[in-house]
Amino acid sequence: MLQESSVDSSGSRFAPLVVLELASDTKEEAIAWLLNRLRPSNHLPLFDQLGPGIGVEEKENPNMFLVGASMQRLLCGAEDLGLFKECTDGSMRAFTFASKHNFKDFKGDGDGFLSMAECQYVIKHELDTLRAKEETNVPGYSHAKLYPGKSIIRRLLSKGILIQMFPLHENEELKRLSFSWYKKVKVSLQPLDDIRHYYGEGQALYFGFLEYFTFALVPMALIGVPYYLFDWEDYDKYVVFAVFNLIWCTVILELWKRRSASLAYYWGTLCRKKAFEEPRPGFHGVLGHNPVTGRAEPIYPTSKRHLRVYLVSLPFVLLCLYLSLYIMMIYFQMEGWALSIYDENPTFWTHILLFIPSIIYAVVIEAMNLIYRYAAEFLTEWENHRLESSYQNHLVLKVLVFNFFNCFASLFYIAFVMQDMELLRQSLATLLITSQILNQFMEAFLPYWLQRRRNKKMIRKIQKRRLYEEKELPLVEQVRLEADMSTYLGTFDDYLELFLLFGYVSLFSCVFPLAAVLVVLNNITEVYSDAFKMCRVFKRPFADPAANIGVWQLAFEAMSVIAVVTNCALIGMSPQVRSYFPESETQLILCTVAAEHVLLGFKFILTFLIQDVPKHIQDKLARLEFESLEALKKKVKSDSALTFFTLLPLSKLLPVL
Repeated sequence: MLQESSVDSSGSRFAPLVVLELASDTKEEAIAWLLNRLRPSNHLPLFDQLGPGIGVEEKENPNMFLVGASMQRLLCGAEDLGLFKECTDGSMRAFTFASKHNFKDFKGDGDGFLSMAECQYVIKHELDTLRAKEETNVPGYSHAKLYPGKSIIRRLLSKGILIQMFPLHENEELKRLSFSWYKKVKVSLQPLDDIRHYYGEGQALYFGFLEYFTFALVPMALIGVPYYLFDWEDYDKYVVFAVFNLIWCTVILELWKRRSASLAYYWGTLCRKKAFEEPRPGFHGVLGHNPVTGRAEPIYPTSKRHLRVYLVSLPFVLLCLYLSLYIMMIYFQMEGWALSIYDENPTFWTHILLFIPSIIYAVVIEAMNLIYRYAAEFLTEWENHRLESSYQNHLVLKVLVFNFFNCFASLFYIAFVMQDMELLRQSLATLLITSQILNQFMEAFLPYWLQRRRNKKMIRKIQKRRLYEEKELPLVEQVRLEADMSTYLGTFDDYLELFLLFGYVSLFSCVFPLAAVLVVLNNITEVYSDAFKMCRVFKRPFADPAANIGVWQLAFEAMSVIAVVTNCALIGMSPQVRSYFPESETQLILCTVAAEHVLLGFKFILTFLIQDVPKHIQDKLARLEFESLEALKKKVKSDSALTFFTLLPLSKLLPVL
């Protein structure tokens, strides 16, 4: 499946899929102990130590191991994980090895039945579930304690014995994906099935949402262009655009749920049962017993965690919001200074000067977001959350609150306090364009440049000492090259960027109609830059069998609610609406609030009317549940019949007779 196949000590041939890199100074007894733990079980992967590369240098880490598995072991692992695959009748069912020939595309020994991402995910699951059988410590490391049921790989990672574990790229398949994804500029849909096959469902859902969001912006962009070209400076002309915003931001999110459910069903993650969540590697506390599993694991009081959240993290977030507000007021002072210079001497250069404060403020916003992100990660880690999902939820909440306030506070102030729509348009355009340029530079060009600098020395070494004629790198050099690549940190920053862009469009685009056009252009470049990063800059990430975009769906829906309130307020402030209430400001406010409540009610009615899961998929899920219950009933009846017709030897009846 990969560039080369390896043979383990038992003579079984396997394709290397995952790399384990131990610290270069790892003690021999610890390495031997770990390898012995991998040998006994028939369900665990095979492994082989990475040999020396071309022109070996002393600083090269010798403790790198290739991990793979035979197809039979991968299929057994897929059954243990409960992976859903398509059957010959078109339905999606949990894979079982016994009924493997009932599944579509299963031929021969099953080679090619599982995607690359699924194979590597099976191996990761097997490694993660390798547990200590008794209380002991890692040989040679008295501080690395292991308790019964404790994950060995997680413990090695937390103690720095295991440096990294990552899946290998498959060069030929990566070339085909790259060509159909970003190397060929074309007007077509993304190859989501190929992305899912190579990177997993989590990545495919992100690119699916990016594609959907881009197409959803097209109607708003088409409506916004005439507004801008006709140069309608009168604010009342944008009332219609604000009303369109209200409906648009609700409908697209509800339709995305249906699109997401359809993709997740055909990828086999919609009906898959969620695995029991293990404690995070960084979670610590006093050793105790989990009341659910009975395993020994750290216990940390919930009350202490709440104290850390409410007495430290919350005040810190409020302090950061205050600093953001303080910097915003400095920005307005700079705006006033630039405007005063322009009023005194209205020239071309003083007109350019009017945009300088907004540009500086946009750069400062991005810098503050970056610094706050590191602080939020540190605080969330210090809060000591037991589960990864809890950790992610608290981190997302902290980052979203600050980023929303930091990016949009100045726009709200201009719109509803200063009520300067011309300045609002200028500030929105400057913030949007500057943030897009900075994000493209930070996300694509800078990582690629740094990666090229890291790779130059190794590539020159290979080219000088190379003894082969093939165009592809030898497997050993390919592994070492990938080990030095940057680690992909997930889709958090990508979703955050889309969240902020969605906010710019849904909140204030009625005063700057070209916002949707700029976001469409940004998303098109984002598709290519993100695809380029995934294929050329970062290590291959493990698959994430996601069924939806998770907590980000709630974040976008919260933004849509705020958009309803904001656009209603902008409509109420328009001269066209004010002309209907020339004498009573109170009536205007009451009517605006009433209209906002009606629209919110309409929004929630739409939420119920538009089903999250399409009807035909609901029917298939219901049929699957019915068949599962029927099979369970048959099994229970069969067991009851065996219990009822118990045979009693005649010799035991003789005393009674």
